[in-house]
Amino acid sequence: MKRVFLIVLDSVGIGEMPDAALYGDEGSNTIYAASTGRNFSMPNMRRLGLFNIEGVRAEGISAAELPEGVAARLSERSKGKDTTTGHWEIAGIVSREPMPTFPEGFPEELLDRLRAAAGRGVLCNRPYSGTQVIRDFGRQHCESGDLIVYTSADSVLQIAAHEEVIPVEELYEICRKARAVCRGRWGVGRVIARPFTGVWPDYVRTPRRHDFSLEPPSETMLDILKEAGFTVAAVGKINDIFAGRGIGEYVYTSGNAEGIERTKEYMKKDFEGLCFVNLVDFDMLYGHRNDVDGYAEALSRFDAQLPELLAGLRPDDILMITADHGCDPLTPSTDHSREYVPLVMYGQRLLSGRSLGTREGFGDIAATILDYFGLLEGVQKRPACGRIEGSSLLPLIMQDGFQMPFESAAQKRRAAEQEEK
Repeated sequence: MKRVFLIVLDSVGIGEMPDAALYGDEGSNTIYAASTGRNFSMPNMRRLGLFNIEGVRAEGISAAELPEGVAARLSERSKGKDTTTGHWEIAGIVSREPMPTFPEGFPEELLDRLRAAAGRGVLCNRPYSGTQVIRDFGRQHCESGDLIVYTSADSVLQIAAHEEVIPVEELYEICRKARAVCRGRWGVGRVIARPFTGVWPDYVRTPRRHDFSLEPPSETMLDILKEAGFTVAAVGKINDIFAGRGIGEYVYTSGNAEGIERTKEYMKKDFEGLCFVNLVDFDMLYGHRNDVDGYAEALSRFDAQLPELLAGLRPDDILMITADHGCDPLTPSTDHSREYVPLVMYGQRLLSGRSLGTREGFGDIAATILDYFGLLEGVQKRPACGRIEGSSLLPLIMQDGFQMPFESAAQKRRAAEQEEK
């Protein structure tokens, strides 16, 4: 049984893209910034080839002489630098128009509809730090019951509420109503529930955050895999990012540590298909808070877990490690940054030591995964609007003599069912 484990290190960009200045991100380099922090150590990712990627710089770390994995630098084709467009492109969709942002706050017409749907008033309504906004508006919210509504440089509408004022499930329902309002010209990529607890001024956000995303505008690799009978398992916020589309089973996590543990559990299971993982702490806890040391330590903790993840791979498994955008903790901005992302791959059937240079588009990941499961050729024969936008890397990375495509167990079951009919 073939399995692919695709891990997104949320926001671990590897250097500014040529158009970074258009996004206000000139000079951003998340991996380099993190490498200047205390306790930064990534010997296992170095061994796989992360620091052999074109243009990657890290304080005190050199390239591996004989990398054990395959590595590439991916540029983003989509217009944006947020979670949704990054993950959608990883799954094969290029967003040619940027999702709407609201640097001056949301229009009153939208807020009026939100007030009517939620039955509550609105506080703030402007771009804000998530930790600062509850400090500045939390006490007023607790007294009035009004919603703390804010945004950022990304295409998001965020609603913060104290769990003792608005229970979490009620907050989720309010966000579902907000999602229904935020369509068309107001179609932000995500509506995000941001529950918090505590007493002013020591409010703290809880791990019960929940994202309510737009549905992808067309078929993704997840839809294709699921339709073909393969397992599609989501760990972390993947299910939210794709609005549940193409996901067969999912588990939410409280952060990186739990995400890695759930991934290890999936490695022990018998299944055929994809395990798609998002590790959010790099972005949520450290990038957005300009915490260089915290970012460095989080990367080091992931790296320390890597040998156990590699040991859990079976002969036909492929491990892919990538990112969705940057979030440089050294720049004055606390927002995402327009950066290249890494792609590091490892598997017993893959050629080691391959450096694939810079690839155009994150969609090469989707194309490679579909090719591995024997589905790409059929998909690429469809009309252009239904194709996966990417090129398979398999011809460049597979060992000689490895037969591909193959007839999967899922395909055999389908053929048997058809024969019975």
